Amino acid sequence: MAEAHQAVAFQFTVTPDGIDLQLCHEALRQIYLSGLHSWKKRFIRFKNGMLTGVYPGSPGGFMVVVVSYMSYNKYNQLDPSLGKDGRSLNDSVSKYFHFGGVLVGTGLWVTIIMIMRNVLKCLLSWHGWMHARHGSVSLSTRLWMLFVKVFSGRKPMLYSFQNSLPRLPVPSIKDTCSRYLESVRPLMDDEQYERMKGLTKDFEKNLGPRLQWYLKLKSWWASNYVSDWWEEYIYLRGRGPIMVNSNYYAMDFLYVFPTSIQAARAGNAIHAIMLYRRKLDRAQIKPLMLLHTIPMCSAQYERMFNTSRVPGVDTDTLQHMNESKHIAVYHKGRFYKVWMFYDGRLLLPREIEQQMERILADPSEPMPGEEMLAALTAGDRTPWAKARETYFSRGKNKQSLDAIEKAAFFVTLDDTEQRYDTNNPVKSLDSYAKSLLHGKCYDRWFDKTFNLIVFKNGTMGLNAEHSWADAPIIGHLWEHVLSMDPVKLGYNEDGHCRGQTHPNLPGPQRLQWDIPSECTEVIQSSLTVARTLADDVDCHIIPFSDFGKGLIKRCRTSPDAFIQIALQLAHYRDKGKFCLTYEASMTRLFREGRTETVRSCTIETCAFVRSMIRDETLLKVAAEKHQNMYRLAMTGEGIDRHLFCLYVVSKYLGEDSPFLKEVLSEPWRLSTSQTPLQQVELFDLVKHPEYVSSGGGFGPVADDGYGVSYIIVGENLINFHISSKHSSPETDSHRFGANIRQAMLDLLDLFQIDKKDMK
Repeated sequence: MAEAHQAVAFQFTVTPDGIDLQLCHEALRQIYLSGLHSWKKRFIRFKNGMLTGVYPGSPGGFMVVVVSYMSYNKYNQLDPSLGKDGRSLNDSVSKYFHFGGVLVGTGLWVTIIMIMRNVLKCLLSWHGWMHARHGSVSLSTRLWMLFVKVFSGRKPMLYSFQNSLPRLPVPSIKDTCSRYLESVRPLMDDEQYERMKGLTKDFEKNLGPRLQWYLKLKSWWASNYVSDWWEEYIYLRGRGPIMVNSNYYAMDFLYVFPTSIQAARAGNAIHAIMLYRRKLDRAQIKPLMLLHTIPMCSAQYERMFNTSRVPGVDTDTLQHMNESKHIAVYHKGRFYKVWMFYDGRLLLPREIEQQMERILADPSEPMPGEEMLAALTAGDRTPWAKARETYFSRGKNKQSLDAIEKAAFFVTLDDTEQRYDTNNPVKSLDSYAKSLLHGKCYDRWFDKTFNLIVFKNGTMGLNAEHSWADAPIIGHLWEHVLSMDPVKLGYNEDGHCRGQTHPNLPGPQRLQWDIPSECTEVIQSSLTVARTLADDVDCHIIPFSDFGKGLIKRCRTSPDAFIQIALQLAHYRDKGKFCLTYEASMTRLFREGRTETVRSCTIETCAFVRSMIRDETLLKVAAEKHQNMYRLAMTGEGIDRHLFCLYVVSKYLGEDSPFLKEVLSEPWRLSTSQTPLQQVELFDLVKHPEYVSSGGGFGPVADDGYGVSYIIVGENLINFHISSKHSSPETDSHRFGANIRQAMLDLLDLFQIDKKDMK
């Protein structure tokens, strides 16, 4: 295996004539270029921080205001120094004129910025635009959008709107309790409901207002009253495995195979990811805008790279590095550190492919304990934390672990083949999903923000850790990679990356380990826990191509609402009952917003499912109810985050609330999420609908429940990702998949629209 011997900067020997010092000019050159790259990056960050801090102002705007102000003073013979020098402007130019003009002009410029920023914050606090019918925009909404555009400034960078976003509001106790009772009514009989109604009213009258006061205080002080507690208590304090239970996956193209050469696919993908990181560091990524006008929070992007989840005995932490110039790679039980820069520049795709080829050709065997080391990240958190402190806090083990945890991201060159097989579509897709979700339980570093997994036949995918951000953030990166890979970067006719290899490129560095037998026992114990969990997961993927968004819109119904109602119908047929349903909705209209729950199993939806008459009226009522629930969740009027934070406050105060305890212990037996396509402009979905991600999925939240993720691809395709557990006699992912397909078709039949019209 080639080692990076060129990194040695100098050598010296002692001779009778003295010390003979031999400098390696190439190494010194690389050190100089590396330092230059770091200083450039610091300068860019400083500059971007300044531009973001004064947005919607700009240096050009500053010059216009100051020059205009000074010109006005000169024309009107005004003295900004207020005559302190005792001379008239007619006699001579005041020595304070320029300084005073710049000072007052700067103050005027800052005042204009603050006014624009606060006006924009007030404008963004209005959400009436959400209630407009699809395809119709009222005059008031048009005027509002015009004002938003005027006060939003020009050419915003990724973080430009952070200071203009409103804070997430705290709903009233009365509204939250009322909506909660409404959400559980279809799931309880009369006796259960009356009991819960009594608990709710008692909480609303007694303990609730006290907890609400503390929560209001936090909302005034903190940027977001939910997000920090959500990250800590829902994710970082969990002591069970994050593999399957928390981490999620994203798939490659379903029907397109750009190359079958593993190293080449890795070369293009890694280069595309590094280009994205460079744009992220420079804040050159456009902030996501709803309706091309309404900005969304970008705070979650900050920890995408150079970040790792670090285990603790009681709680984990997120370790983020400002700078990382290497990636960590795993192949057949060996770990490698691969530098991403040489000659002061980012490695090109063919050069990265060259590094991957070296790893694939390495004949060396794993060191004792090395092959299954990553199983520590797949098992329970406390044993991993104790093992990390005991066996990885010093020496070569610490150095190697630092190389992984401080890497930009993690790459697995998988030695298996995964791909959609038209001859065996069900088995091939199920195997593909399970491999991305958990693999062999020791060939992914589940603590990294994301793992790029490249299979032996060139197929690839991602496995992402959940605590640092939500799926749309990693989805934004993945869309960039897939849009760059086959078209913009491309491959030669022989399937290799375009370009040439580098003759002097130092090879990857093999990480060294000294793992004692006691640590190997901990690794095996974690692997046993992880394998038990992984073997229990039942994954099923459905590429639903009977119809898609185009036909649903002809029904004058929201595609998301249509699918959610179909899931309720499918679940009722699958289990013969309704259940508490979780649908993830974003709250990124607010500063540092993450998610809220849409309780999709409503009274209206249940009424429709029970009837299933050939009348579209009840379906439209149920769909409108779902849309209203979604709007409430997006605008800070949801139920579950408020109740969660009230529960956290009650624990801090040492107060026991039977109501909150029971509410937060209710299992989500149907957990759903839509994977949004955020950068439609990157893909030509009319000519090439196949050139887009087939979405991703996650494990079931409840032992006897289902996890369902779906992505609406173009106008005629919807991909469903279903998960459950084999150990539950109530669930079967394939059976549920069949029910989903039939429910979608049955719902469409209610509208009596001929699918052939859309062909």
